Amino acid sequence: MGLCLVFLPLASSKGEGGREGSASRICCTQGFAKHMTSAKAGSASAQSPEMSFLQDPSSFTMGMWSIGAGALGAAALALVLANTDIFLSKPLQATLEYLEEIDLKTLEKEPRTFKAKELWEKNGAVIMAVRRPGCFLCREEAVDLSSLKPKLDELGVPLYAVVKEQIRTEVKDFQPYFKGEIFLDEKKKFYGPRRRKMMFMGFVRLGVWNNFFRARKVGVTGNLEGEGFILGGVFVVGSGKQGILLEHREKEFGDKVNPVSVLEAARKIKPQTSASEKK
Repeated sequence: MGLCLVFLPLASSKGEGGREGSASRICCTQGFAKHMTSAKAGSASAQSPEMSFLQDPSSFTMGMWSIGAGALGAAALALVLANTDIFLSKPLQATLEYLEEIDLKTLEKEPRTFKAKELWEKNGAVIMAVRRPGCFLCREEAVDLSSLKPKLDELGVPLYAVVKEQIRTEVKDFQPYFKGEIFLDEKKKFYGPRRRKMMFMGFVRLGVWNNFFRARKVGVTGNLEGEGFILGGVFVVGSGKQGILLEHREKEFGDKVNPVSVLEAARKIKPQTSASEKK
């Protein structure tokens, strides 16, 4: 508020001069009082919304409840959507021609590079694309596939696995869970043609937690070494040009293949006979 200075003229207390001075003082005093009243009214009017809000706690409480309810609703919706397949990347099915040209390496001291078609050319093959050798969910699936080894041997169908990296002793530590030979797929081709990832959304999916508890109940353990977001899968490939008989793509962490389906597909493999055998 600005400072209002009022100059009152001096006059004698008698006669017209006294009356004029008195009138002048009255007018100035009334004007000053009117100015002050107007300023106070304006100030009260400007502050009225805040004052009203502070003086009514119920409005503040209702506002906070509304914000909290909105946040909870958004979190619930996000949780529901995370447990659907809406945001999951769709796999692109591999072709036999795509798999045949994949370069693999042996894990020997002097590795040999070869084309993947060597794995199934004669007798077909069951191949596990391991998401992460140290993952206890992957180890659980490896145990399931290894349980089929006696029956696969009867059919003459080999069991293999491919990994996308070789870190310290991870592959060596994985071998007690997997009863087949393991190869390195450095270019991660067995995880394509459309490479899919599951990031931290996997940890809010109920199916993943169910898989966690299932594997823990079996007693399989693991570690956190290596890349584990690129999803894996299992293939059953027929001999020669027979084609892909089963292709299981991991949808989420711990989404393992059905061993019965693997065995059914393996029984459809028709082993290739060499020219000498035909004679």
